[in-house]
Amino acid sequence: MKKLNGIKLKHRKNTENSATVQFPVPETVRIPMSMTMGAPCQPLVKAGDEVRVGQKIGDTDAAFSAPVHSGVSGKVKAITDYRNAMGVVCKMVEIECDGLQTVSDDVKPPVVTDKESFIKAVRESGACGLGGAGFPTHIKLNPKNEIDTLIINAAECEPYITADYREMMENPQDIINGINMVKSQLGIKTAKLAIESNKPEAIKNFTEMADNDDSIDIITLPSAYPQGAEKVIIYNSTGRIVNEGSLPADVGVIVMNVSTVAFLYRYMQTGMPLVTRRLTVDGNAVREPQNVSAVIGTSFREILEFCKADVGSVIKLIAGGPMMGMSVPDIDMPVVKTSNALLAFDHYDERQTSGCIRCGRCVRVCPLGLMPADIDRAYKIKDIEELKKLKVMLCMNCGSCTYVCPANRKLAETNQLAKALIPRK
Repeated sequence: MKKLNGIKLKHRKNTENSATVQFPVPETVRIPMSMTMGAPCQPLVKAGDEVRVGQKIGDTDAAFSAPVHSGVSGKVKAITDYRNAMGVVCKMVEIECDGLQTVSDDVKPPVVTDKESFIKAVRESGACGLGGAGFPTHIKLNPKNEIDTLIINAAECEPYITADYREMMENPQDIINGINMVKSQLGIKTAKLAIESNKPEAIKNFTEMADNDDSIDIITLPSAYPQGAEKVIIYNSTGRIVNEGSLPADVGVIVMNVSTVAFLYRYMQTGMPLVTRRLTVDGNAVREPQNVSAVIGTSFREILEFCKADVGSVIKLIAGGPMMGMSVPDIDMPVVKTSNALLAFDHYDERQTSGCIRCGRCVRVCPLGLMPADIDRAYKIKDIEELKKLKVMLCMNCGSCTYVCPANRKLAETNQLAKALIPRK
């Protein structure tokens, strides 16, 4: 089977050997009610209410969503509106922390007796994909199709980010236990822990740990981008192709982020929901790059100041990696469930765009075999039928086409605009 190798990027894993540092409890947290794919939650608290660590403060009856919990104890200061980087508005709970970190009486290990109670417990944990996409985990673990393979995504292929790598180095047993737990609860026969080749120590450790377990395969993937993309890692791990409009479950596969599976194991032991997040803080405006664990709702400004960033010089702030991350419009925005990196730069080279020279580089690097230059042309004339023929909906916005374009054309960005033209069924 020929693997999809992708493009070669400078790894810039400056913090790979930086053990996770605990960020102090801030004076105030601001917790959005929408931090995952799906419906936003509604606040379960009001101004003046006392809250505790692990207490559920937001939920919804919508199936495709996940509840929100407090990572601090203190008093609700206000319920306000919050606009995220995508322009979506939801409610936000602002809490003044008392510094005591009193744990809620509701925090206790869930009782799991069968698959139904397991899925219910996963939902109550507030878990979502911690690789950045934020897909609610209880939905992913309850597919209609029969699943024979669990893939644990430990590629972490974007430059700078080492949050998942630190999970692998600091909590390897939680990962193995989480894999076995999910396999057991869902009746999955085989698990594949897929790690990029630029993480040799992690590969060595897990190979030794799984040596006596035939149901867990440790797979070494080529170090290339976008190796961690769901469709790519499925193909490179199993040879199976997820077609347009299909889900991994349609080919008998579930893909979970390595930090997500470790968190779920810890939740089942302790009952503490998803209230903290490890994120890599790096970039040339950061004097002390490191991996930081902070309670959800902590402001980006405080995180940057903790890492000795020259906040006043930051002109480009990215939540996530440089390829698929999101530019942050407000430095005071909060850490959310999907925060895995914060990159701060004191300069940004906005290159001049020129005409397409038909070199074909964008076509050669697209991991899904799309034709970005043709999509760009069809988008400009708003030819929806042509966009459908060009399979623009398959685009996962990895940014490879934009990266290699010698004319500096924003092809990946145009793909997303093109996708918005196509009516949803």
